[in-house]
Amino acid sequence: MTRTRIWHPFTQHGLGEPIPKIVRTGGAYLWTDRGERLIDAISSWWVTTHGHAHPRIAAAIAEAAATTDQIIFAGHTHPQA
Repeated sequence: MTRTRIWHPFTQHGLGEPIPKIVRTGGAYLWTDRGERLIDAISSWWVTTHGHAHPRIAAAIAEAAATTDQIIFAGHTHPQA
């Protein structure tokens, strides 16, 4: 493994094995920088339900990020909420 300051949880760093680098996602799949297609069997609830890179979700995120990229809820709110 290349030395890095990033901690990858649930990863055995001491074995020296390379960590796959994911460069693209789509539906239930991940693609590595070596062109391998992997099934994402450990993704979050939302990815399991809707898949990676769902076009409607990605468009909604882009639209929200263009106007209110991050608003703390401590004493504030916003229309998307």
